Amino acid sequence: MTAKSHTVIDSPYGPLTLVADDEGALCGLYMVEQRHRPDEETFGRRDDTARAFAEAEEQLTAYFAGETKEFTVRLRLHGTPFQRTVWEQLTKIPYGETRTYGQLADALGNPKACRAVGLANGRNPVGIIVPCHRVIGADGSLTGYGGGLDRKQRLLAFERGTTLF
Repeated sequence: MTAKSHTVIDSPYGPLTLVADDEGALCGLYMVEQRHRPDEETFGRRDDTARAFAEAEEQLTAYFAGETKEFTVRLRLHGTPFQRTVWEQLTKIPYGETRTYGQLADALGNPKACRAVGLANGRNPVGIIVPCHRVIGADGSLTGYGGGLDRKQRLLAFERGTTLF
């Protein structure tokens, strides 16, 4: 197991805790009160100078300013093989678009895996960068979001160029 470090940055969606491993890969992005947020003791020491954090913060700042739609920060996501496959599919959902859990299950070649896709989606350790907020229910409902439905609604509206009041 590699050592980790973390920092906290501001965002329009509240403080974001970034976690990186000692090889400089981002392995966590957590919102305040996020469901499935690990214990803070697992984040390692605070280090506001790590290169991974500077790159992630720069890209997130550009994203929130509407200047970029894709992230290139190096990631190392820890999860089961199935979870990692789902998270890889999430990165293929274009900015401003959504997919249903069923569509993701179909893309994985297992149409009956909707529930498993939903569970994996909910365990995404790097929200926003791996855009789990772009997954909706079959009926178009927002369903769940680890960062809270309000944040999910706001992120989707932001990507679509609309404003929520």
